Amino acid sequence: MTGDEIRPVELFTLGRSSIDLYSLDIGAAFPDITRFGAYLGGSPLNIAVGASRLGVRSALLSAVGEDQVGDFILAGLKREGVETRYIPRKPGTRSSAVLLAIQPPDRFPITFYRENAADIQLSIGDIHTAPIESARALVLNGSALARDPSRTATFSAARRAREAGVTVYLDLDFRADQWPDPLGFGLSVRALLRDTDVVIGTEEEINAAHLTGASQVVIRHSMVTAPEIAGDLAANTAALLGEVGVVVVKEGARGCTVHRQGQEALRVPGFPVEVLSVLGAGDAFAAGLVTGRLKGLDWFQSARIGNACGAIVVTRIGCADFTPTWDEVQALMDAKQTNI
Repeated sequence: MTGDEIRPVELFTLGRSSIDLYSLDIGAAFPDITRFGAYLGGSPLNIAVGASRLGVRSALLSAVGEDQVGDFILAGLKREGVETRYIPRKPGTRSSAVLLAIQPPDRFPITFYRENAADIQLSIGDIHTAPIESARALVLNGSALARDPSRTATFSAARRAREAGVTVYLDLDFRADQWPDPLGFGLSVRALLRDTDVVIGTEEEINAAHLTGASQVVIRHSMVTAPEIAGDLAANTAALLGEVGVVVVKEGARGCTVHRQGQEALRVPGFPVEVLSVLGAGDAFAAGLVTGRLKGLDWFQSARIGNACGAIVVTRIGCADFTPTWDEVQALMDAKQTNI
């Protein structure tokens, strides 16, 4: 046996996985693209890879089809040291694909190919043998709540982890066009809070967790899945904090704010860098934050690691394949000590 085979899984992430095809013609409109690069993708996959690069033994709970894209995903995860033994192959389904035009720094129109997606078919039975109870952390994903059976598998994993004392993180990951009705996002998220310890989301996603009307969601560009969402951020954060111990609000270049029950908000500044693309920054942040907590660091230190991971990724174009190593994170933090 190798060291990885006998080393227990510390972190499970659950949800979507994909092949991401990024335009290599930077700045080009989609009809003008001539070349694509192929990378690993999907928020839970990105977090698992990001944590693995930081030294955490991680495993992904997802599903792929019996297709070449599934081969690509599994091979990439194995290269990254992410455990794949709990990823079933679903006959008659397709592994997900995502196509992106890259228009730096903050526009990257996305087209999802997720009809009959394999990861949506992840069931309670599929994750039955995964030793979730012996892990130290579980990261759930809001997109997995959009449809069954992945929705019920998510609820089952959360209950198992919570009963075993495993820390449960919920990365909100609101993708409006992945929901039959965006209003269902908030209902599903709030139902999951009883088995959640930490909620992570952008300001828009915190508001999305409390959607009451479709008019609150504004998608300004076709197939862009980071919509503007109206809402009272302070009130919505407080409402989440009434249900879970910690709410971490991602604030882009400003850094993040960690809200803890019964304590003052903890503002953690970001790292000034030249932004090439914001793709993958939130997932890298989550990987860094969770890794910090698994290493026994306090919330400020852990969030600072998360901010450093996000800052490094925005200087690159890509998600999982471009997340930093622990040495890279330490180098950035050492160089930016004045930012504390």
